[in-house]
Amino acid sequence: MMQPVKDLFRAREATRPVIIGLLLLTAVGAAIAVLTKQWCRVNGWPDAEQHLHMCYSDFTQLFGTRGMADKLFPYFTGLPAEQALEYPVLLAIIAGLTAMAIPGIGFSPERQLAYFDLNSALSFVCWAVIVVAVAYAARHRSRDAIMVALAPGIILTSQLNWDLWAVMLAMLGLLAFSRKHIVLAGVLLGLGAAAKLYPFFLFGAILVLCLRTGRMRHFWVSLGSGVAAWLAINVPFMLTAFDEWSRFYTFSGDRPAGNSSMWLAFVWTGMDGSTMSYLSNGLFGIACLGIAYLGLTAKRRPRMAQLAFLIVAAFLLLGKVYSPQFVMWLIPLYVLARPKWREFLLWQGIEVFHWVFVWLWSAKWVSGLKYFGDSWAIEILYGIGIVAHMAMLTYICVKIIGDIRHPERDVVRAEGDDDPLAGPLEGLEDKFVLGRKATSQA
Repeated sequence: MMQPVKDLFRAREATRPVIIGLLLLTAVGAAIAVLTKQWCRVNGWPDAEQHLHMCYSDFTQLFGTRGMADKLFPYFTGLPAEQALEYPVLLAIIAGLTAMAIPGIGFSPERQLAYFDLNSALSFVCWAVIVVAVAYAARHRSRDAIMVALAPGIILTSQLNWDLWAVMLAMLGLLAFSRKHIVLAGVLLGLGAAAKLYPFFLFGAILVLCLRTGRMRHFWVSLGSGVAAWLAINVPFMLTAFDEWSRFYTFSGDRPAGNSSMWLAFVWTGMDGSTMSYLSNGLFGIACLGIAYLGLTAKRRPRMAQLAFLIVAAFLLLGKVYSPQFVMWLIPLYVLARPKWREFLLWQGIEVFHWVFVWLWSAKWVSGLKYFGDSWAIEILYGIGIVAHMAMLTYICVKIIGDIRHPERDVVRAEGDDDPLAGPLEGLEDKFVLGRKATSQA
């Protein structure tokens, strides 16, 4: 019985048995995910207790507070502004359509549970698609997709929000690019950006690689396709419900520093959310320029996944808000950029620690100090979790930068590939390298 498991851990190509094995492991991960939310599935989602039992979900929270239980479609509810759904269009569509699919009307515990279960099931489908996409994108290292199938960060956060839809579209976009489907890649990334902003940043990695190879047409075609897809989803809502459509952007700009963000350390300065947004965006822009400089000066062209991970990690480290489910954005990119099990497990262990104290801290304050009383132990441990998860993410970025500067250390290239995600750019000679003469990638 153990032989199939051993074969999977040694697998290279994404053959049919490997894909079946990965899907079975993903089903195991999903089953564990369900168990982590079982208290709430049985007892409902009471205010403080859902935090104490770490089974809070935006699915259930928004179903009852944003009019969806009454089958009011997001952006067209007629509810007060404070009850508007502050989400990008594609996620709002998914949230609204799944609410329409729940029999009956009005809020009840039974309908709330049905809504949670339906969206959880769809998130698990997204998870399975991501695992398969990573297996194919990893080429000769399909076994690395096991990390995605059993990632603690996904197990714990897959039912917290709709983020896995964006992650799925982002990974399918990168897979399409790796298969030389440039237009499809752009469309998928554009749809991903209509769900969460971060898939749009992946065009930055494409831009750097296209600059180095002198194939800018691939960048413009993919970007143009992405913009067209984003507009196709957004324009109808921009024209018919502009105030509600724009709430995501105004809310994101004005909101104060969120939990687990580095900007919490600067709340004492009195800076408002808008000022923090300007500073955060400015620092992210500088970080992107630094990543571009790294990519354009490296002696060997960086791999797509390496650049993509650095860009998204910079956004999360410097962002004004860090929600626990954001770790899912990075997990597939890490597996493609730097698939090292020990490092991965250490990172995920730290994220689990952070996750636990996010919710215990929240339970303490939502309950009005009913839980944990006046003790500052929870705050201290929560602070340690924030510092630890940011330090670990920074460490991974440093190691990936080292892999770019010293490509002989790259475990993916040790398999004999140039860049599995580079698609039409793979193996091409460099045409533009800052500070040195362009050379072949061979």
